[in-house]
Amino acid sequence: MATWRQNEADRAFIERYLADFLPERIFDAHAHLFAHEHFDQNEPPPEFSYMPERLGLDEYRQYMEWIHPGNRTLGGLFFGLLFGDDRFANNDFVRGEVGAPAEEDAFRQRCYGQLVVAPEDDPGTIRAGVSPERMVGLKCYHTMAKVDGPTFQAPIEAYLPEEQVQVAHEEGLTITLHMVRDRALADPVNQATIRRYCERYPNMRLILAHAARGFNPWHTIQGIRSLAGLDNVWFDTSAVTEAGAFEAIVEVMGHERLLYGTDFPVSHLRGRCVAMGDSFHWFYEDEMDLDEKHTTLQPVLIGLESLRALRLACWRLKLSESQIEDIFYWNAMRLLDR
Repeated sequence: MATWRQNEADRAFIERYLADFLPERIFDAHAHLFAHEHFDQNEPPPEFSYMPERLGLDEYRQYMEWIHPGNRTLGGLFFGLLFGDDRFANNDFVRGEVGAPAEEDAFRQRCYGQLVVAPEDDPGTIRAGVSPERMVGLKCYHTMAKVDGPTFQAPIEAYLPEEQVQVAHEEGLTITLHMVRDRALADPVNQATIRRYCERYPNMRLILAHAARGFNPWHTIQGIRSLAGLDNVWFDTSAVTEAGAFEAIVEVMGHERLLYGTDFPVSHLRGRCVAMGDSFHWFYEDEMDLDEKHTTLQPVLIGLESLRALRLACWRLKLSESQIEDIFYWNAMRLLDR
């Protein structure tokens, strides 16, 4: 059974790989907030049942010390985790967490929200749910797609309809998009939709989650040039544990387009994702044989694995200290006009 904890392997990992890499200011561009009460009958699915019953901003800030210690987490872009059950209560929870922060609370002053939207949500409902200061964008997800068959094969239009992109353009909103289909950004159908949306709605700011779903880095490597020249698309690093997708994004789009993100609370699971064939596979601590014949495995938190992958990309690309600070903080500030 998975557990919610920090251990000595995590602390040793930070000291060995990250302590001299992490900048003093970090903005998390991809994090989820929720409470067990938002699930039907207050009963979360097994993969969330061992997590704390409430994950609001206070809890988030506490647990961020597990992956970047030293009170260096100075804000974030937050959205719900419920794409079924009571997503309306989850949206209200996020809105309440990021709304009207006290002036003396520097962390909360830099916390913003996105509204989880379903494809059937009408423009009026969306406009009523966002605000220019705190709820600054939309978060869609493929499980709400209106398709026959598995939603993992859904085109983007099935869970992010064009009328919602138009609202984002008219209101100057961000959209965080976790694309699907087998080859993610290497899929011509996804490429065409992203390019059409970005060109037709230039005031919409699109964030492609998980390095354009680069869990298999070759999908981002092979597809990234299809987005060259677009000036309203960004990418977050959340939960990606191999460096290749980060490198491709920086080389083609520039380091200014890469945003650090954790995918909290996924960041606090233990394991990693690896490319396998033309796909990828998640390995979690409670599903592994930890007594390998050559060594004893000690899986660390996914957030730590992702940070090490980002460090490797920055090292290979010879990024400067100021460029690394951009990725962790300033790129998000500029995107959000803060």
